[in-house]
Amino acid sequence: MQESLLPDDDLPPPAAVPSRRAAPARKAQPAQAAAGTPLAERLRPRTLDEVIGQQHLLGAGKPLRVAFESGQPHSMILWGPPGVGKTTLARLMAEAFDAQFIAISAVLGGIKDIRDSVEQAQAARGMGRRTIVFVDEVHRFNKAQQDAFLPHVESGLFTFIGATTENPSFEVNSALLSRATVHVLQPLTADDMHALLARAAQEAGLPPLTEPARDRLIGYADGDARRLLNTYENVARMSPGAATIDEPLLERAVGEQLRRYDKGGEQFYDTISALHKSVRGSDPDAALYWLVRMLDGGVDARYIARRVIRMASEDIGLADPRALRFALDATETYERLGSPEGELTLAQAVIYLAMAPKSNAAYVAYKAARAFVQKDGTRPVPLHLRNAPTKLMKNLGYGQGYRYAHDEAGGVAAGETYFPEGLEPPTFYEPVNRGLEIRIGERLRELRRLNAAAAPDERLDQGDTAAGGHDGDGGTDPTPDQP
Repeated sequence: MQESLLPDDDLPPPAAVPSRRAAPARKAQPAQAAAGTPLAERLRPRTLDEVIGQQHLLGAGKPLRVAFESGQPHSMILWGPPGVGKTTLARLMAEAFDAQFIAISAVLGGIKDIRDSVEQAQAARGMGRRTIVFVDEVHRFNKAQQDAFLPHVESGLFTFIGATTENPSFEVNSALLSRATVHVLQPLTADDMHALLARAAQEAGLPPLTEPARDRLIGYADGDARRLLNTYENVARMSPGAATIDEPLLERAVGEQLRRYDKGGEQFYDTISALHKSVRGSDPDAALYWLVRMLDGGVDARYIARRVIRMASEDIGLADPRALRFALDATETYERLGSPEGELTLAQAVIYLAMAPKSNAAYVAYKAARAFVQKDGTRPVPLHLRNAPTKLMKNLGYGQGYRYAHDEAGGVAAGETYFPEGLEPPTFYEPVNRGLEIRIGERLRELRRLNAAAAPDERLDQGDTAAGGHDGDGGTDPTPDQP
């Protein structure tokens, strides 16, 4: 999958497509743009100054601009949505450093491609030339495939650039992540996309867009330059002889996805906000109204389903744990049935969530815990909570004194501590007095009373007998002692 950061132009655009900002001059495109090559590919920048967007990375003194100007490339992960320039930046970096550019698709590639890239990099090094290995969709490589890059990144054989649309914290191995700088790319702004449309009309000779059509097309593209330009080109091809492209023509060409709905614009976010707040406010009728407005406007129902799952966790939580399962079942059913049949399951989920008891206690607790950990730093796991699968670990005190809760009265090791040593136990979770959390609150108060009443040294008094026969995770040790 190719990514595009597309260029701007300082020439005046057609009157019907005003540009909102000046742009660097661009050299004339040679005749290499063969028929059939998508417009987004034909307009791919050939120099850094032609790039539109990502000024938080490419502006004066910003990280990638400094990297280009320093002459010292570094391994990096480019994280961002489709069509924002990940591939373009990697190619431009290879050109800037006169480096051999090797592209691997993680969707189609494997270990053999990695080995081939190593051999090519070694050959290039023998000729005194650098190599940049670019892995598109790097999150699709498994752990072994990602690990295969590590020794070569360490040795400096090549500079590694990975592109991903997924959060690298979850999808890229920590070892590889620690050797690469993560740069976050943003969707293109409306001003950026105005400039791209102006440039496309100028260079490709496409009919200009009327202002309403241009704004609708920008909303439909949702920050994706490739979608913007290729859709513009397709509409022009479907409208031969048109002097301009207006909104009705755009709707006929693109379809119902544009109908009465500004995807990616203010109306889009206002409407999903109204749906979410109607559910939170326990108004099933209003929730259904906004749900149908979104579906009728052509919003991807899978996007709505993801937001419904979020509502179940954020606004209902443990007051009714069935709400999350209901939302997941509705999403799965929609995936099986599709539209319009599957939309009924989303309506059922929205009604259920609107009528369920509400609690944001889990949401508040999670945010509080995240803020605490980020501020507090990393503390070691106490010895008595550590897993001890080997004799060496046991000799070092791992798991010593751990009290197995199932062996204690009521299944509770009253007075046991589970936080790091020296940390005053914070309180994150406070259940509300609604739904199932009424009973959860009663149970939590009883647990806190038992812990407060227990002697502070009870773990030390009972630890030797309680620890026997269990590993640090509370089950039977499955691993034989190692010599």
